[in-house]
Amino acid sequence: MARYLGIDVHRDSSTICVLSATGKRVTREVVETNGHALVDYVRRLRGKLHVCIEEGTWSEWLYEILSPHVVKLVVYQNEWTPGAKSDAIDAHGLAEKLRIGQAGPGVFKAPERYKELREWARVYQALAIDTTRAKNRLKSQLARRGIRCTGTSVYDPARRDQWLEQLPSAMRPAARLLGIELDGLTELKAEAGAALVRESHRHHISRILETAPGIGPIRAALLIAIVITPHRFRSKRQFWSYCGFGVVTRSSADWIPSQGGWIKAQAIRTRGLNRNHNPALKAIFKSAAVAAICQTRADHPLRVAYERLCDSGTRPPMARLTIARKIAATVLAMWKNEEVYNGVS
Repeated sequence: MARYLGIDVHRDSSTICVLSATGKRVTREVVETNGHALVDYVRRLRGKLHVCIEEGTWSEWLYEILSPHVVKLVVYQNEWTPGAKSDAIDAHGLAEKLRIGQAGPGVFKAPERYKELREWARVYQALAIDTTRAKNRLKSQLARRGIRCTGTSVYDPARRDQWLEQLPSAMRPAARLLGIELDGLTELKAEAGAALVRESHRHHISRILETAPGIGPIRAALLIAIVITPHRFRSKRQFWSYCGFGVVTRSSADWIPSQGGWIKAQAIRTRGLNRNHNPALKAIFKSAAVAAICQTRADHPLRVAYERLCDSGTRPPMARLTIARKIAATVLAMWKNEEVYNGVS
């Protein structure tokens, strides 16, 4: 006897809708968002339980505590839909999607693997974003007065006073405070980065991935924390889609009549990259492509491939995208086979 549960989770309460295999609503209850309360409710239900929850703040925690007590648990990447909305409607919708097979494969969760590494990765990425924002705020203070502040010297504490002296006296205290904020965030980011690399080196795969072009210790650690396992992806094309490098082709009226039959129309197709992807992973491989192009020797295969693309008329951004796809495919193969980079791509 199968039961399909949709759980709409909020900070204080969780609305649970239970459907039978035929789609009939068995029960709907509101339970406190508490680990013991949720597990106790699930354990009291009879039958083979299939649970669907939305991806969000609580999804990893719920996956960890509920998985041992159910047959299947799917974390659904929700999409906005028009119409009425409430906790009861959302919970019923999750259960119904799971029952009819429209919840998809679900968001990948592995709460026990690389647990500490994933936490350091989250902290490092948050501090990196905050540091960039602090830099932009500091430069905007100077730009507001028409002061050209290109380069990175404005971020150097030893040279910052030379820049602040160009500001009116009323603006200097605020700008100096922004500089102090930046210095603190920079120090914290460096500390988090060191802890991230130290934790990643406890796993032998980290040293292997670091040999890939453009992939240093930080990027290798972030890759492991995000992907967890390469065996999630059957081929490089699936990995490209996850990274945001999958090519999307759209066309319409593909077939036209010809001599009593049908032939494919030579229609112009709109091409682009898939939008449903992991943005952090895309940023890693795009920055790795830039590093591989700018920092490798002149005869490196990736640098030669980039220059050949540019010489043939490919725009530099598209050429860098091609190099990023090559690096992503190389990393996936290295990871699956646990082999270091051999210098061929």
